[in-house]
Amino acid sequence: MSSRKLQVVSPVPADIDIANSVVPLHISEIANGLDLKPDHYDLYGKYKAKVLLPVIDELKDRQDGYYVVVGGITPTPLGEGKSTTTVGLCQALGAYLDKKVVTTLRQPSQGPTFGIKGGAAGGGYSQVIPMDEFNLHMTGDIHAITAANNLLAAAIDTRIFHENTQKDTALFNRLCPPNKEGVRTFNEIMFRRLKKLNITKTKPEDLTPEEVTKFARLDIDPDSITWRRVMDVNDRFLRKITVGQGPDEKGMVRETGFDISVASEIMAVLALTTSLSDMRERLGKMVIGNSKAGDPVTADDLGLGGALTVLMKDAINPTLMQTLEGTPVLVHAGPFANIAHGNSSIVADKIALKLVGPGGYVVTEAGFGSDIGTEKFMNIKCRYSGLKPQCAIIVATIRALKMHGGGPQVTAGRPLDRAYTSENVALVEAGCVNLVRHIENTKAYGVNVVVAVNKFATDTDAEVAAVKNASLAAGAFDAVLCTHHAHGGKGAVDLGIAVQKACENATQPLKFLYPLDISIKEKIEAIARSYGASGVEYSEQAEKQIEMYTKQGFSGLPICMAKTQYSFSDNASAKGAPTGFVLPIRDVRGSIGAGFIYPLVGTMSTMPGLPTRPCFYDIDVDTETGMVKGLS
Repeated sequence: MSSRKLQVVSPVPADIDIANSVVPLHISEIANGLDLKPDHYDLYGKYKAKVLLPVIDELKDRQDGYYVVVGGITPTPLGEGKSTTTVGLCQALGAYLDKKVVTTLRQPSQGPTFGIKGGAAGGGYSQVIPMDEFNLHMTGDIHAITAANNLLAAAIDTRIFHENTQKDTALFNRLCPPNKEGVRTFNEIMFRRLKKLNITKTKPEDLTPEEVTKFARLDIDPDSITWRRVMDVNDRFLRKITVGQGPDEKGMVRETGFDISVASEIMAVLALTTSLSDMRERLGKMVIGNSKAGDPVTADDLGLGGALTVLMKDAINPTLMQTLEGTPVLVHAGPFANIAHGNSSIVADKIALKLVGPGGYVVTEAGFGSDIGTEKFMNIKCRYSGLKPQCAIIVATIRALKMHGGGPQVTAGRPLDRAYTSENVALVEAGCVNLVRHIENTKAYGVNVVVAVNKFATDTDAEVAAVKNASLAAGAFDAVLCTHHAHGGKGAVDLGIAVQKACENATQPLKFLYPLDISIKEKIEAIARSYGASGVEYSEQAEKQIEMYTKQGFSGLPICMAKTQYSFSDNASAKGAPTGFVLPIRDVRGSIGAGFIYPLVGTMSTMPGLPTRPCFYDIDVDTETGMVKGLS
């Protein structure tokens, strides 16, 4: 496997400067190191390639490698280096411990890249490169999702418009126009709707007037529509809008809004699909709302499942990139963890596990804290993939633990209070209640837990020792200090050794937090208890939606909580490990094609906003060299 050692300097330069200082290997070298042949991938320039799905079938008889998921404690708004740890660990495994390894990561959204958090390529000497290509358009997958999502949104409003302005016969005749010979036919996708309606006839002229009405008129209830338009930008002013204001759409105004693209159900479908045919079925089954009779209306009912798949057919192939030390990375899908299920794709993990083979390692990252990302990894992603991780990492920082111990507020863009830059062991020990709950919750899935303490320059030995002691007392397999931000893979060698031992000693089967055959409410309440809640409170709207999804036959799906990442509770300011709170469920929506029900907790928004000083202030291009500067 290709790899190279870094020449590190201190103090650590800016992320973009480090990324630009390393000339990436041609992506064909990375592919060769994985034994990928040229017909296994399509090149996208010199440093990216799409790995094609047939690789899975070719390697189906090869044993999988070890599977590792990286989660974290409840983060500060600055992030605790989870992506950086994921990349640093893989650099250690590949470049220093001579293991075959693949990192699987989500594609970053341009919302955080230009907003508050910045990019998601890692940081310091543990990054994915080229960093600018990774953080921006990459191979266009998110743009494909945006196009597909908005085509469906346009189809919904247009169908309502045409049904409101035409009688049944005219509508049917336009849906099934005669060909040059004057013969009317149903096309392939129409047979899906006919089957749903239990109509077995195959010729349009054989339908009765009642069947014509049932087939041609979806009769969508505008108030039931849950499908919203999306764009990959943080724009608070699009959270609530009206459409249909033009003179030709008079009387058809309705209130809707935009979500960020990575919250689209199509993103979740991409992440959870297992093949092209599976993606086609999932896209067609997406429910956009109900008819006025209360029946679910799907993308296939609108005639769109096939077209959506065409827009997504290249996006289903994961993108191969590399780390600073030349270890391979598969980047695929990018659902947020606070408003979606927060994990990279099943197909990328499955390909990677076959490529590394027995004794190799696939390390994937789950978004935000383990209460969100790791929980959804286990209960949603692993349910659909059939895969089981041998090890779960929890990334912790002294800074975040001090915050959870009662330290001053941490705010992006403002200097840290002195409490975070001077030794305070008592504050760290108090904050370890947050880490302990994450360890206990993660251990309950039957995996070995390794705590990775991501070291900052001001952390002291006594503070680190306090974290290690608390981790081991809570049942962690090991707790390891890491300096991969400053030293690259070399700084994560101890973590790599601990992960190797944890994987080799994994013996338990995967245990889910809840079974699928209990009610929607029972599943929500099982997750709420893992947060520390004493109960759950449902709004009138949430009650109505739960009743509807149960009646429609969707109660057997897993649950994907949309919740703040900054606390176990719905209150972002409740730090540590709160208990005894009642979790408020504001609304409940269904991503039926993706395969989950998602409750909205508290005031959680699916379209972020921009801060006073967004990251875009720092981003520019050197017009002489064409190099991007200021990305973080």
